[in-house]
Amino acid sequence: MTYCVGLLLNEGMVLLSDTRTNAGLDNISTYRKMFIFEDPGERVITILTAGSLSVTQTTIARLREAIEEPDADGETSILKAPTLLKVAEIVGNMLAAVGQEISDKMNAMKQSASAAMIVAGQRKGGAMRLFLIYPEGNFIEATEDTPFLQIGEHKYGKPILDRVVRPDTSLADAQKAVLLSMDSTLRSNLSVGMPLDLVVIERDACQVTSRRRIEAGDEQFRAMSEAWSKALRDGFVQIAL
Repeated sequence: MTYCVGLLLNEGMVLLSDTRTNAGLDNISTYRKMFIFEDPGERVITILTAGSLSVTQTTIARLREAIEEPDADGETSILKAPTLLKVAEIVGNMLAAVGQEISDKMNAMKQSASAAMIVAGQRKGGAMRLFLIYPEGNFIEATEDTPFLQIGEHKYGKPILDRVVRPDTSLADAQKAVLLSMDSTLRSNLSVGMPLDLVVIERDACQVTSRRRIEAGDEQFRAMSEAWSKALRDGFVQIAL
């Protein structure tokens, strides 16, 4: 399983993913689940993936192939699509097609395969947008009322996001929020694991502003996790019945 989260804020976007993939208790691997496509200063698109690795890897590979095609255009290439809405449509159609193709092959074994994705980005002159793409290819978009989207094992990390994330949350606080959201998930579900990939995209930069790989044993992440645990314990003790 996995956990990925994206925030859409007034100042920009913050995206975080884990890298653990498991096919049983004795088959655990590390695979990147964050993919960045950019034409710096003109367009940036980040895709987070969760679900069947065969579906997500094939989908990303075909999206890359479509970009590299000599006759690529706004209907087929996410780097040439006229809007981020069109980008979401291209990704959704590709995800649905790949998912159906792989599921058809697995039906004989009475198995299925599906995946979901988060698509975040901005093109020059356009607005920042954040979408959650479902396995069937349809999608929803983040709004001011719900400025974050999650895929994978999202329930453990959702409470802190519900409580602290607003459109006017700063990028610094947003990074802290998604990391603490991930920390809660790591503590509660062994199918989510490090390393973590963290990306920040400032409004109108149209390129990745900062990118960080957080490895197991990272001192800064450990200190933040311990501080959060202490704050929760202290708060619990202070609450009166």
